Amino acid sequence: MRKMINKTNGSFGPDGPRKGQWVGDAGRGTIMGAKGAEVEGAEGRRERLLWVLSAATFFIFFQAYMVAPLIPRLATVFGVSAQAVGLIVPAYMIPYGVATLFYGLLSDRLGRRPILLASLLAFVALTALTATAQSASQMIAWRLATGLGASGVVPLALALMGDLFPYEQRGRPLGWLFGAMAGGMAFGSTVGVVLEPFVGWRMLFLGVAVAGGLALVLLLPFGSLLGGAASRSRLAISEVLAGYRGLLSTGRGLRTYGYVLLNGIFHSGVFTWLGLYFSRRYGLGEVGIGLAILGYGVPGFLLGPVIGRAADRWGRSWLVPAGLAIAAASAALLIPDLPLLGAALAVTLLSLGYDMTQPLLAGIVTDLGGKRGGQAMGLNVFTLFTGMGIGSLLFGEALRLGFPLALGLFATTLLLAAVPAIPLFRSERPEGDPSP
Repeated sequence: MRKMINKTNGSFGPDGPRKGQWVGDAGRGTIMGAKGAEVEGAEGRRERLLWVLSAATFFIFFQAYMVAPLIPRLATVFGVSAQAVGLIVPAYMIPYGVATLFYGLLSDRLGRRPILLASLLAFVALTALTATAQSASQMIAWRLATGLGASGVVPLALALMGDLFPYEQRGRPLGWLFGAMAGGMAFGSTVGVVLEPFVGWRMLFLGVAVAGGLALVLLLPFGSLLGGAASRSRLAISEVLAGYRGLLSTGRGLRTYGYVLLNGIFHSGVFTWLGLYFSRRYGLGEVGIGLAILGYGVPGFLLGPVIGRAADRWGRSWLVPAGLAIAAASAALLIPDLPLLGAALAVTLLSLGYDMTQPLLAGIVTDLGGKRGGQAMGLNVFTLFTGMGIGSLLFGEALRLGFPLALGLFATTLLLAAVPAIPLFRSERPEGDPSP
């Protein structure tokens, strides 16, 4: 029997279907099909946004990691010691970390869109201006300003994954973003130092600025997915501090942020000085250094989504401790006089350790924040990048004792932290996992 249903109130028309009505199963199928197409379209836009955000993340990490391998070259260009010009790394990392605290809070109040776009614009402009530096001190100043301006993009992209994807599906998109970070690390640390003899360091910064500008243009059509204003109400200082206390007052929050800090100290400490390591131990120039550290970032670039899916399926309880142990072992492998190929493979192993830990810790953070995901992710990136700045400084000071002892200290510290990570992260399993 045919049923005529009024689209507005569900009543039946006595004289058959009228305008604004549809008929029977075929009509219902049309409606369901339209809804299905709408859902597929929304999911498609969400995926395309993920790709653009991954590209922006790639360029930001490309410029962040292309600097450290250039330290020997920049020391020669500016006529200063490697330790002096090495300050360009913490000059970027520490302000980057501090500023993320404010970007996260602003995004929770004003929405992700205006803060993310403004930060990406600052990244483009300040990266281009870095090419104008005439001395080491000027470059340090521009790196500091870039760290302050650019630090809103990545944490807000990570927070958006918490807005757009449920927790049980977050591993894959986070894997894409951290894969983009790893790819930026890999290509930045390698391509930058390889191209420098041919195009010069100034063109490297200008090229990254142009690429970042393209990402900014591609991001503009996704305004609705980036979110509008979240909350115009003013957050009192007491509320802000209470939010941070809430994040750090639980055992889960404290251990997660604690390992984020330790991870940042270790990985940045070792990576920052790899260029000097290969220059001193193997006598390599810029191109040789770039090829030697070619493997850094490759595991995350290729395996980021795979690691994310593994975390979604089996949890983070064993992946995080294993990643810490792998990273510690890689640093230890760099202590003896290995053949050059062996040292290059150890660098790749170092990257794998990072890729098995930091993305998974960030996934936990997205579950800690609740309605203040921006604040939670801001604290995460603050902790990570502050650790990176501290790590580069600490390893630089330890270099006064020589590379073997500095590497041994860092490797031992991380290995000792990997052991308690096994019971500390035991609860990070998928729901319904019966394992003890």
